[in-house]
Amino acid sequence: MANGTWTSRRTRGYQLPLAVLFVLAVALVLIGKAQSTLFDRARAHITDWMQPELAVLHRPFDWVSSGWRNLGDIFRTHEENIQLKAENARLKQWQTYAVSLEARVKRYQLLLKAVPDPALTSVLSHVIGRARRPFLETMILDAGSANGVKPGQAVIDSRGMIGRIFLAGEHTSWVILLTDLNSRIPVVVEPGHASAILAGDNARAPALETLAQGVVVHEGDQVVSSGDGGILPPGLPIGTVVADSGGFRVALLADPSATQDAEIVDFKSPVEMPSAAGAKDLPISAAGLPPAMPQPAPVPGNANAPGAMSAPLASGTASAPVKPPAQMRKPNIAAPPSPDTGPADDQ
Repeated sequence: MANGTWTSRRTRGYQLPLAVLFVLAVALVLIGKAQSTLFDRARAHITDWMQPELAVLHRPFDWVSSGWRNLGDIFRTHEENIQLKAENARLKQWQTYAVSLEARVKRYQLLLKAVPDPALTSVLSHVIGRARRPFLETMILDAGSANGVKPGQAVIDSRGMIGRIFLAGEHTSWVILLTDLNSRIPVVVEPGHASAILAGDNARAPALETLAQGVVVHEGDQVVSSGDGGILPPGLPIGTVVADSGGFRVALLADPSATQDAEIVDFKSPVEMPSAAGAKDLPISAAGLPPAMPQPAPVPGNANAPGAMSAPLASGTASAPVKPPAQMRKPNIAAPPSPDTGPADDQ
């Protein structure tokens, strides 16, 4: 009997943790099904609240990484100095050529009265945190909606595009990197101006997708943003094409892991869609259709002439046939006989 009582108590002792685990599992499932916007807002508020602490905690890591890079730069200074001198000489030649082309383009714009490209405004920010997860790779900046930052804006550094804003708090913002699994932006491959989609897959080099059939892409071609959709500005440098098994990838110019300062670009698309009220007033020719011919005024004439029309008269009288005026009269072509009456008899 004593043994049976001890066994019953031990069984009840095991049931209590199982019930607690079951309740926790149900709670986690319900929390996982909650709307993600609530978590995004909460995360943004928490990040705003902890922004000073994040900046302080991230500062030692910046010092260590900066010191490590400086140590490596010391050993590469001599080789880079030689390369930079040669590159500087080439850039001076290109600078002279670019200045002459810029002056020529301005003259052409004045002659053709061309509309200049829209001016870009930007916000300079500092990286205060990074988050790398299996399905999310982001960067935290110390500029938010109070500085004019909005979701969708492009983020660049001195070398090229890094990503775009996907969540903006009041004083902080989250950047989804180009290498992230959820990143897909329209790009253009130069010099062939081939449109494609740059899709991240958590690899260091994003994939180049949706290339049109017959488009020839070579390794080393430049990849820039296309500006399709009016969200990202066109012409932002992104990277170069590299060959991959079964396709192409893009070696990014910017290194997000080494970026300390970033620039958030505010781009306003110049394309404006007509309103519904204005669309109703558009002429028919604007839609690619020919304008309708005015109907000729009915005049009395011969009832048996081809193209004659009948106009109703006063009540109680037969309708008199009319025909169009001479300038609008159709050519005298016999109409086919009606299937009900057969060919007309000559009178």
